[in-house]
Amino acid sequence: MALTLPELRVQIDALDLELLNLLNRRAALANEVGEIKRLEGSAVFRPEREAQVIHRLQESNDGLLKDGSVAVIWREIMSACRALEAPQRVAYLGPAGTFSEEAALRFFGSSIAHVPCGNFDEVFHAATAGSAEFGVVPVENSTEGVVTRSLDLLLQSPLHIVGEISLLVRHNLLRTTASTEGITAVLAHPQALAQCQQWLNTHLPDAERRAVSSNAEGARLAAGNPQWAAIASERAGSEFGLHIASHAIQDEAFNRTRFVVVCLPSSMPAPGPSGKDCVSLVVSVPNRPGAVHDILVPLKEHGVSMTRFESRPARSGQWEYYFYIDLQGHPSQPHVAAALQDLQRLCAFYKVLGTYPLAD
Repeated sequence: MALTLPELRVQIDALDLELLNLLNRRAALANEVGEIKRLEGSAVFRPEREAQVIHRLQESNDGLLKDGSVAVIWREIMSACRALEAPQRVAYLGPAGTFSEEAALRFFGSSIAHVPCGNFDEVFHAATAGSAEFGVVPVENSTEGVVTRSLDLLLQSPLHIVGEISLLVRHNLLRTTASTEGITAVLAHPQALAQCQQWLNTHLPDAERRAVSSNAEGARLAAGNPQWAAIASERAGSEFGLHIASHAIQDEAFNRTRFVVVCLPSSMPAPGPSGKDCVSLVVSVPNRPGAVHDILVPLKEHGVSMTRFESRPARSGQWEYYFYIDLQGHPSQPHVAAALQDLQRLCAFYKVLGTYPLAD
């Protein structure tokens, strides 16, 4: 005989209390781990360890919860446990409601100290100067390609990459009313304007497109002028009291942005192997025929897969380029270490930007 609704609720309430007790027991153990780390002087946050925990749980998951939900739940549990010692200070492109903030929360969980910044340069400065332990910046979008300023800052900065997040980005048209009538200007970050240009050409061809420092900043400004609209997330709409005049206006249905987490090596060393890792490099080669081809040879010889290859001008005036490369694997693996060693010998410039677990 099926249980009644009140009977089901009684069972759920009992399970909630049991879960709370178990979570507090976990928090107590995590607190002990944190005390040992403090005495050893080791990092509180270990992204490869957290990735291993989540992957193991997902592999063991044979219930109704989806693997993505398992990841979100356990990131929040681990975030709350980490915050018992000290919440991580995380810098990102602000204000509240940006996709960068959402990426930070997705990676670290909600128990962080927020450090919103006005631009990407400020994010890097905050993480370098110590006002934040970590920074989160976008590096690549599935529609518009690389975020060039982030790549340039990675080249120049002492920070290294310790993690990544891939975020499904849905852009919404936000304004003080739920109508698209009478809009004279659309405000957003230049990347968002580019990712929605076909929709804007069709539906708001006469509206001015105004670039601002972030989508959330556009939402904040649009909240003060009924003739303006912003392109931003639902979270930004809620933050600034705006209506959604049109949902999901991005030109590519599955528009994704890849973010990286950066910090000083002294704040946290390169993560150990998690089983699903990436090495990011930036290199340049001598200006001679076949030099670019030559740097690919060690990867083939040692069986290392390359997942990204981007070029950026070196700004030397000599038509020279830096090449940004992502490789699958971890330097602790012999074949990856051998490939990196052979590759470095061929390069005029060589810098490892980071070694980190791949995004879920």
